[in-house]
Amino acid sequence: MKKLTSVILILLVALSIFAKPTHLVILHLNDTHGHVWGTDDGGGFARIATIVNQVKEEVEKEDGYVLFVHAGDVNTGVPESDQVNALPDFMILSYMGLDAMTLGNHEFDKPFEILELQSKIAQFPFVAANYVDNLHGGPIFEPYIIKKVGDLKVGIIGLATEQTLVLEPIYLGDNTIVNAKETLENYLPIVQEKADVVVVLSHLGYYDDKNPEPNLPVKFTSTNELAKSFRGIDVIIDGHTHSVLDSPVLINDVIIAQAGEHGKFLGRIDLWVDSGRVVDWRGELIPITADIPEDPFIKMFSDMFYQLGSAALDQVVGVTNVLLDGERAHVRSHATNLSNLIADSMIWKTGADVALVNGGGIRSSIDVGEITYRDVLTVLPFGNTVYVMELTGKDLMAVLEYAATIPDGQGAKLHVGGMTAEIKDGKPINVKINGEPLDLNKTYKVVSNNYVAAGGDGYTMLVGKPGYDTGFTDADVLAEYIMYLEVIEDYPSEQRIKYLN
Repeated sequence: MKKLTSVILILLVALSIFAKPTHLVILHLNDTHGHVWGTDDGGGFARIATIVNQVKEEVEKEDGYVLFVHAGDVNTGVPESDQVNALPDFMILSYMGLDAMTLGNHEFDKPFEILELQSKIAQFPFVAANYVDNLHGGPIFEPYIIKKVGDLKVGIIGLATEQTLVLEPIYLGDNTIVNAKETLENYLPIVQEKADVVVVLSHLGYYDDKNPEPNLPVKFTSTNELAKSFRGIDVIIDGHTHSVLDSPVLINDVIIAQAGEHGKFLGRIDLWVDSGRVVDWRGELIPITADIPEDPFIKMFSDMFYQLGSAALDQVVGVTNVLLDGERAHVRSHATNLSNLIADSMIWKTGADVALVNGGGIRSSIDVGEITYRDVLTVLPFGNTVYVMELTGKDLMAVLEYAATIPDGQGAKLHVGGMTAEIKDGKPINVKINGEPLDLNKTYKVVSNNYVAAGGDGYTMLVGKPGYDTGFTDADVLAEYIMYLEVIEDYPSEQRIKYLN
């Protein structure tokens, strides 16, 4: 009997030595922002679906497993999606077999009822451990999930960015985003106990020298900080900063991956797991090029949604003979003809003295030629309303003092109408309102969008100031102003706020 037991033990040891590690592939997207539909240059969920199906077929033939996840910001960016609350995005991602997503800050662009509807339409879990009920405590959605693939258990913990408190505060209501690092301290041991592989699905953002952390009036956790602070995380699938990480970054033995934006890439991470430990890995981005065939079912489904309301979106509102520049990198660093046009449209509509516009609210350029309502909605997709306030000159100085601290590349970069100023040594000087020196004691009529007026992008000095919501969307106001101008032969791109150093 002892000999038989010894033989069995030897066989078991031999089997464990020669057993192949489990092959797990994680496919990932982030910051798709309504880009269900591809272009002649590529992208689009139908092409992504083709790659997802191919990878699943190949990996499963070799007895491996595939998970497909999204790191947040499904919402906001393409009119055909925005007009129907991104329901096409969530429905199609569900048909594509998405296993989980975390919440990006743009999931809070609309009231909670919309987010709740999206979660029901999705039929895949929203995972966000630090999005909690501020009154009663506890997460609103699942804090984590355990996905069983074969004999392997994969724990997925979701984390939303605390920057939402500044960037999209309007619709948080009785819910809030709490500290991601402290939240992970609570949940990581639980998930480690239950899972062989630990994945953090985060919308926290990866920062480096080319993309430094923003200066915001709230403490927030970056993905870099998270990786440095914890042992036991195998992979962080990240979003928020739209970073194109061709190969994952390794920090503190944590694999960090992010796949750019707008479905231009599909991320792929291959893990080989043996006895609950990742023994090998590799990662890459798969470009979603125009030559990738579109999955016929997903294309049919997405085309159907695209046609809904297309006639209204194609209404021509004017003509431009010059490119109206809304390039992300430009409007987050300096004034452009389009940012000036938007600010001026608000003054034209309301008769305000000053307009304040955040660069992050401008999402696209308008090409030379006819301008359609679709074009305008692509530029201003958030559905923000035009908000009029009464501000003293002292209040306006506080706005400019904050704006002077904002580095290039951040959405809080300020654009103005009716006002000029210079920034020297980090301080605003030579401030003028319609050519006249700023009077600190005078009350001015100031217009912005309801997002900025509610303290969005860090403009907390505006919260509670006397004012009213006009009910007009910023997109409709811009469309009306373009209709008034009829043909834009040129538009000034002067730097109304000049940085002297």
